Amino acid sequence: MPLALFLFLFSAVAIYAACEFFVNGVEWVGYRLNLGATAVGTLLAAFGTALPESAVTFVAVVFGSTPGQKDIGVGAALGGPLVLATLAYAVVGLAVWRRSGRAGGDRRVMAVNQQRLARDQAWFMAIFVAKVALGVLVFSWKPWLGLLFLLAYGCYVKRELAVSEGAADAQALEPLKLRPHDSSPGMSWALVQTLLALLVIAVASHVFVQQIEAIGIWAGASPHITALLLSPVATELPEIMNALIWVRQGKERLALANISGAMMIQATIPSSLAIFMTPWHLDTPLLTAAAMTMLSIGFLWISLRRGAMRVAPLATVGLAYLAFIGFVLVYFGV
Repeated sequence: MPLALFLFLFSAVAIYAACEFFVNGVEWVGYRLNLGATAVGTLLAAFGTALPESAVTFVAVVFGSTPGQKDIGVGAALGGPLVLATLAYAVVGLAVWRRSGRAGGDRRVMAVNQQRLARDQAWFMAIFVAKVALGVLVFSWKPWLGLLFLLAYGCYVKRELAVSEGAADAQALEPLKLRPHDSSPGMSWALVQTLLALLVIAVASHVFVQQIEAIGIWAGASPHITALLLSPVATELPEIMNALIWVRQGKERLALANISGAMMIQATIPSSLAIFMTPWHLDTPLLTAAAMTMLSIGFLWISLRRGAMRVAPLATVGLAYLAFIGFVLVYFGV
């Protein structure tokens, strides 16, 4: 157990340190590709940090030899969006509130493109409702519908790239960590740093998830609780770390765009894998997770659409995850 605790803390620190290099590198990659800040967050950063949880679903549903192992993949496909829609957004709200308080400011309304983020939430809700609906229906050709979710993500990427938004000014970017004295590092250096950071994030996330599971077993948590509560939080840690780093740098737009883009990936790619390889039949805990996700996203969509998303309400969406924890503990008689 002491080794598990050490590896748990060490991998968490490694993920945070690697995320520092990742967010720095991915901003320079986006600059070299002439992408706007929002597209950097929703596409580049989100795709990179979504790899660990997508890998969990892939391994579970493709190589899982028992129904229980495949259930872990289905749980990850539903648990990931729940964590992002509740805890990740709440972390951003709390971090912005804390940062503005230290600066002596009064940050009540989020200084981001709320209409664009509202459209992202609408895309997510439409796709998420469709995949949950499939989870309560039974028919033989359901697996083929997984292709539609991949197509939906392709359409989302096309839309993000089509939005006109100039690239960030190089002077506004922090120096590339691998080339701190180079005022204009090339694409190759930015890619090397970004990919190396992603590799460390992937390895450290894998170790982190293993230690979460080991600690859960040691604490007497059932496999269902581990799959529904612990593993999703662990696999979404890179997005949360990225958000904290960007908020610390005063880049709330990138923080929220990263979460929004990661949610779109979670709603499509892992779900398509699970629909291809499993019966995709959702039980009561998974349907409750879906309901809590929709409750949080619905609230965010209404607030963002009105342009009235404030810091304090954003921080409170984490309460939906606390409610889900309470439900799971009661449901499994813990």
